[in-house]
Amino acid sequence: MKYDDKVIASWIDHTLLKPDANEEGIEKLCFEAITHKFRTVCVNGRWVSLCKEILKSSETGIAVVVGFPLGANHTPVKAFEAAVAASGGATEIDMVLSIGQLLSGNYKAVEADIREVVHAVKGQAIVKVILETGFLNDEQKITACKLSEAAGAHFVKTSTGFGPGGATVEDIRLMRAAVSSKVEVKASGGIRDLETAILMVEAGATRLGTSSGITILRGLKSESEY
Repeated sequence: MKYDDKVIASWIDHTLLKPDANEEGIEKLCFEAITHKFRTVCVNGRWVSLCKEILKSSETGIAVVVGFPLGANHTPVKAFEAAVAASGGATEIDMVLSIGQLLSGNYKAVEADIREVVHAVKGQAIVKVILETGFLNDEQKITACKLSEAAGAHFVKTSTGFGPGGATVEDIRLMRAAVSSKVEVKASGGIRDLETAILMVEAGATRLGTSSGITILRGLKSESEY
């Protein structure tokens, strides 16, 4: 199947989460997102107000990470962080689930953690739950997906980009099968070219977290030359 640049751009959360990201880098990210019509910019909460100002006349949304990158914050801290981001202009929250609690089998705590974040931004922002799949076996990935849906999350997402591994076609298929059609799947981690992006979407992802969005679109232009 052929995809045009508008469709591909609509998949992409244009991402800058490095600890040394500065104001100049965030501004550049936003202007790139406007130029290429990416779905969102994905940033740390500190940058919400700057992104909101730059993006105010565009259709690009603002995704903010919460409990990032470890997922080990107290639940009220995650909920507060999400609420502050949403009140400042974030339209999407990418939260890291409580990985340690999941690995300990404390599933009620994992679900409650997600549910409080969902509740904190209800009516303001959608919530994507980052599983950090590199730490999990298939059974744990499925459990995390089902807990996320039960808690009211809108997406399940593979990785932070700071943990082991990244998105794989196998994980996207597994996650897509583990949730209902009400929940979408975001692939994130290691998506750096057009071929990989398309493989993820064809496996079931509807959103891609990547800092290589422009490279991906250039790959489409290169293909069109042949």
